[in-house]
Amino acid sequence: MMSLRIAMVGACPYPAPQGSQVFMRNTAQCLQSVGHDVHLVVYGYGVGADHSGLHVHRAARVPFAAKTAPGPSFAKPFQDITLTFALRRVIEKHHIQVVCAHNYEALFAALLARKRPILYFAHNAMSDELPHFFHNARITEEIGRFLDRTFPRRADAVIAPHRRLAGHLVVRGCAQEQVSVVPPPIDARLFEPAPVHPTAAPPVIYTGNLDAYQNLPLLFNAMKLVRNKMPNTRLIIATAAKAEQLDAEIAPIMGFDALHRFLAQDAVFAAPRVSWSGYPIKMLNAMAAGKAVVACESAAYPITHEETGLIVPDDDVHAYAAALMRLIKEPGLRAALGAKARETILEKHQPEMVARQLETIALTAYDNYKTIT
Repeated sequence: MMSLRIAMVGACPYPAPQGSQVFMRNTAQCLQSVGHDVHLVVYGYGVGADHSGLHVHRAARVPFAAKTAPGPSFAKPFQDITLTFALRRVIEKHHIQVVCAHNYEALFAALLARKRPILYFAHNAMSDELPHFFHNARITEEIGRFLDRTFPRRADAVIAPHRRLAGHLVVRGCAQEQVSVVPPPIDARLFEPAPVHPTAAPPVIYTGNLDAYQNLPLLFNAMKLVRNKMPNTRLIIATAAKAEQLDAEIAPIMGFDALHRFLAQDAVFAAPRVSWSGYPIKMLNAMAAGKAVVACESAAYPITHEETGLIVPDDDVHAYAAALMRLIKEPGLRAALGAKARETILEKHQPEMVARQLETIALTAYDNYKTIT
């Protein structure tokens, strides 16, 4: 197969130990591993060091921009303008043939850069996620629906991480043949599973950003119930965000390597998110590290109940607490679920397998575009 020159654009700081950045980096590495020339185009700053081996091109730094968490900010429009200019420079200098855009703002930048074909990697539905960032949920949901109807269909190909999001985008205007379902790649070989201690009680851990759509109040309320029965149970939150006044220990995570080290401990992994449209990369990382996960049913896509983790009804604090306590008390179950979870990542999210799927989509889009033009 021919080698493509690919610009992969993300409207985000990079590197940063958060799901979107991990998803984008892993995707870029996948395509690079099968012989394509991949150039990553991102904001002008990041957190920690990048050891990905990718060609990273940074947009001009906006002086007052420093936010690492997702979501709206005053600086965002200025960052997205500089990102578009950076993408145009990369396209011209490196004779880019295909643009891959991760999430909405990157898609906007790709459309403004006017280079085809564009592969849009859908991380979420805006009608689902946008209301979490604003007080008026009804209005922001309508705005999200407008965005879902208007922009993904303008890409030449759309890649969704799961069937529910793919179906949503088709209903909102994408052609059926335009949308492909490809699981996010995770290299489980980068994670070192920790042995399960048969006697010591493990901590409950959470990794990632602290935004509203992560549904952390469910976890905090569940931990109150857990501590009523098991007072010494620790909750540790590993994040690159500023964390204050949380009823938990905070572990600052300032890079992918630090995230890998944090997950290399015997622990119960909490994923309280109920937002349905995304695919929690943090959950895949935890599974790759051999962790038993407690997830809510709306966002438990990689989990099979009682096989690779435990699934509870959305926002059921008593069920969530009971599942956490069960895994804390039963090291054998914790070990069995964690081992099967890691096996699932090795089989279904293998980077080499995902790379070939993405390569086929990219080459088809490129060939179709050449035929049309």
